Amino acid sequence: MEDRILVVDDEKAIADIIKFNLEKEGYIVETAYDGEEALEKIYNNDIDLIVLDVMMPKKDGFEVLRELRVDYSTPVLMLTAKEEEVDKVLGLELGADDYIIKPFSMRELIARVKSNLRRVDYSSKPESTNIIQSGELKIDFDKYEVTRNGDVLELTLREYELLKFLAASAGQVFSREQLLEEVWGYEYYGDIRTVDVTVRRLREKVEDTDGEFKYILTKRGVGYYFRR
Repeated sequence: MEDRILVVDDEKAIADIIKFNLEKEGYIVETAYDGEEALEKIYNNDIDLIVLDVMMPKKDGFEVLRELRVDYSTPVLMLTAKEEEVDKVLGLELGADDYIIKPFSMRELIARVKSNLRRVDYSSKPESTNIIQSGELKIDFDKYEVTRNGDVLELTLREYELLKFLAASAGQVFSREQLLEEVWGYEYYGDIRTVDVTVRRLREKVEDTDGEFKYILTKRGVGYYFRR
């Protein structure tokens, strides 16, 4: 079955050319031209990936993402015309899986879309090591599920992949550059802040709130590792 993608951009010409090129790749593509229309289509359709512009009327991309992440872990690729670090970080903190800065090449956009969709497909397949248990934290690869004290944690795809990768190599320290390559799957043009933001979001969900990290630890000057 073909993947269904929602393209959200208030500039109709941009949305339509993205739709045209993605349809040439074999995807089913819906379009929306403002944030409210985007949420309506998300709630009423089975969407596999969302290409989401930041600057839009009614509800901007950040508002859409904030509402979306309450109930959905659908991969989100954000489009932004701004190169300011704050916009990238805010999108990642709200749960975006990826971002791309306008103007961009269609080849790069399609590559990002394919990369994120491949990871959705891969993550849904059973692993040879089905469960990793550490204290009250359990990662079940067959169910694509993470629980703490029996409560299911709502993780985005990227957060889950990062946790799974670190847990599968417990005790091994990975640099930010290594994590970008292994978890994100392509060059991020040296933007290692992406890793820090995702780690921070993941810690907020899997760690206790007493300030002591049990699972995802930092090796100062090197990177991150998972402690069993």
